Amino acid sequence: MENTSTPTHCPYCALQCGMTVRPLPQGGAEVSERPDFPVNRGALCGKGRTAAQVLSPAVRLTTPLVRSGGRLVEAGWGEALDLIADRLGRTRREHGADALGVFGGGGLTNEKAYALGKFARVVLGTSQIDYNGRFCMSSAAAAGTRAFGLDRGLPFPLEDVPRTGCVILVGSNLAETMPPSLRFFTELRENGGTLIVVDPRRTRTAEQADLHLAPRPGTDLALALGLLHLVVAEGRTDERFVRERTTGWEGARAAAMAHWPEYVERITGVSVPELRQAVRMFCEPESAMVLTARGPEQQAKGTDTVGAWINLCLATGRAGRPLSGYGCLTGQGNGQGGREHGQKADQLPGYRKLDDPAARRHVAGVWGVDPDSLPGPGRSAYELLDALGTDIRALLLMGSNPVVSAPHAAHVEERLRSLDFLAVADVVLSETAELADVVLPVTQWAEETGTTTSLEGRVLLRRRAVAPPPGVRSDLFVLHELAGRLGVEKGFPTDAEEVFGELRRASAGGPADYSGITYRRLVEENGVFWPCPETPEVHEVSGGHEGPEAREAPTGQAGLRGPVDEGPEGPEALEAREASAGRAGLTGPEGQARPEAREASAGHAGLTGPEGQARPEAREASAGPAGLTGPEGQARPEAREASAGHAGLTGPEGQARPEAREASAGHAGLIGPEGHRPEAREAQGVPARPAGAAVHPGTPRLFLDRFATPDGRARFVAVAHRAAAEEPDGAYPLLLTTGRVVAQYQSGAQTRRVAELNAAAPGPFVELHPRLAARLGAAEGDRLAVVSRRGRAVAPARITTAIRPDTVFMPFHWPGEGRANTLTNPALDPTSRMPEFKSCAVRVEVLGPEE
Repeated sequence: MENTSTPTHCPYCALQCGMTVRPLPQGGAEVSERPDFPVNRGALCGKGRTAAQVLSPAVRLTTPLVRSGGRLVEAGWGEALDLIADRLGRTRREHGADALGVFGGGGLTNEKAYALGKFARVVLGTSQIDYNGRFCMSSAAAAGTRAFGLDRGLPFPLEDVPRTGCVILVGSNLAETMPPSLRFFTELRENGGTLIVVDPRRTRTAEQADLHLAPRPGTDLALALGLLHLVVAEGRTDERFVRERTTGWEGARAAAMAHWPEYVERITGVSVPELRQAVRMFCEPESAMVLTARGPEQQAKGTDTVGAWINLCLATGRAGRPLSGYGCLTGQGNGQGGREHGQKADQLPGYRKLDDPAARRHVAGVWGVDPDSLPGPGRSAYELLDALGTDIRALLLMGSNPVVSAPHAAHVEERLRSLDFLAVADVVLSETAELADVVLPVTQWAEETGTTTSLEGRVLLRRRAVAPPPGVRSDLFVLHELAGRLGVEKGFPTDAEEVFGELRRASAGGPADYSGITYRRLVEENGVFWPCPETPEVHEVSGGHEGPEAREAPTGQAGLRGPVDEGPEGPEALEAREASAGRAGLTGPEGQARPEAREASAGHAGLTGPEGQARPEAREASAGPAGLTGPEGQARPEAREASAGHAGLTGPEGQARPEAREASAGHAGLIGPEGHRPEAREAQGVPARPAGAAVHPGTPRLFLDRFATPDGRARFVAVAHRAAAEEPDGAYPLLLTTGRVVAQYQSGAQTRRVAELNAAAPGPFVELHPRLAARLGAAEGDRLAVVSRRGRAVAPARITTAIRPDTVFMPFHWPGEGRANTLTNPALDPTSRMPEFKSCAVRVEVLGPEE
């Protein structure tokens, strides 16, 4: 490829920080800052800065491997694919379709996740598909859907955080897990707002807080209920909001009143004065937010725990209003998009439910299959892994490493070993791949084009910047080849943009509606927030049109939909409706945008001259496709505008002006049944377009007019505290909680291959309080064994006052004897099926030098 920089996004967390990647003449690539992307404004953590090192052939897979004589040996692609197809086909014939399992990952692009779900249901015919995102934010997703009718990690962009009055951050150490986001919370405090951090440990994030609450692990539900009790007792309920915009308050209030402050103090260890201080800080400003992460979510009562925090927001009117609301800090790079488009056990694309007959008809129509042929919902992630080797005899796994990341990991490893057949597609030879019968080397972030969806609900385009090593193929190629070998010759293209075109149609009218999003728009607008339904101009670009069956799709969100076609389409209509630049003839032979692609979309309306050429202020920091950079390739200040809805609404430092609070016309009551009303565009500083030329701007902010429930009201849910699935006792007197460190990511499969990151975080450790260490007779660096009912992990002691005396902490990035997930409890939340990673009973033993 040419030795030029390509604007793209980081492969790691859900911030999806903007960066540029440039291939080096001597081989390899380098990462550099990309100041135009509003989430990180050029800032990168150590993982992002070193991301290009994982592209090196020296640390990753470059050829297929097959097991022979008990060893993995090199093989050709044809041999490897033939073997996988043969074993999957044989298993299906001998044991039935549900003897086949598929396990995906939250790092897969939207296109891959969509194709993987379609492959499982159409080609294999199995219901047994889920993904590792189940282990991340499924409890928050379930609680959000239950309360609001819709799950999107954040219902507002991160840029709103500095302008609110107070944020309660529950169970997130974002200073280490997503460091570039910390600036939003620093700016919050600089602007006079306050930050409350809820975490059993005094983390780097807690050190930044105005108030740190350190509850006992597993008691976040009681804490939230205690705060709501005080809200009611102190007369801080927003009665008008509750009356006009919610239902179910009486039951939720009664449940909260059973959790009086002194009772909550006994459960959580958080003092009554701290509880009262937290309520004052949250309720006194005009606006406030609650943001949760894995701490309250990775519990066997995670859905109810998140629901209790949502109840706090609803009771105080801190939801469905500018600069207020509940949000989930999604973890994995495409954790949001990964749960929207079909690799989840109970889901179809567009966040449709698999057991909904209308959803099945719509998606089956796009796929060209009989709705009755689609299997029903299958097992959740841990339940699927637990069934390996018994009900499930063969497994296809993409982009996940459950040997390290799953709870009760020794058991999961044993289940994987018991399979008749295991095929893994991955970038590196992970601990799970080492167990496989076939391993396929696949492309990664900078070697392929595809979309991801950030924690904000912003759909982004990752662009190919470097060529993959010889012998490496894409996951889409793998699915295409396997589908063909298994008798499905069509429907699995290898071109990501073509897959995205089909995904758009499959999602149309669903809760996560991507139908109005195209690759071209993603380039021009630096991402688009969903829902973004298709509108007349998209048809105009693609040459398509609405048929008579087009109708207004129900969503529970007034004014958020234009007409969409719910009916099936043939191949001709498929091509007509693909509105991206590549499909509209707007790319050159190398996939670069031709000059005519510079015409601005809705986000840049008013920034083009009379011939449709972009004026200078419309330029974005995109080096290749449209030549929209300044002389040094850096984004001009005007390009910092975060989205279509914010055109002209930022101040000199790129901060949103007050009028940007109504950033989405759909949520300001300014969209009529046929699209935008003129005053909606004027409210955004965008001139009105000619009739029939409207483009939905995307939806940066949800719920400002109504919630996505049938009646538009949010739902209180009455919840009550209950104990963790496993409480300490005489044999296991302590609590273990787990988490991440700044220099490693998830199971460590990629970051453990980067020397700089390993130097910063070389291995696991056990964090414990000095009082506990003294009682055990442990010194700094001593080898400790942490023992639970499921196994034992060994790591050196790290003694600190930053943790409660009744709790120990271990990071979970490493395999082997220090594997923290050997210990964790697979007890499942009854709604989300989330395992209880964050709390289990353990004992700690000091080991001698030889033990």
